[in-house]
Amino acid sequence: MENTNHDDYIVVKAKEQGVQVIGLTRGQDTRFHHTEKLDKGEILIAQFTDHTSAVKIRGKARVMTKHGIIDTDE
Repeated sequence: MENTNHDDYIVVKAKEQGVQVIGLTRGQDTRFHHTEKLDKGEILIAQFTDHTSAVKIRGKARVMTKHGIIDTDE
């Protein structure tokens, strides 16, 4: 069994309508497994799990992690 850290969260705040947050799977084949669409001002709190190894964000958003804050440049 993998040693996955379930304490890692990210917070995504949409800076425009229609920001997409896409969860990507773990394993040999990385695939999309979940998509959320956020409206301006909405916030999503996401946790990395046994199934989610990465998150892709489309649109203008602020992403907050334990490593810092990142604003998309779109």
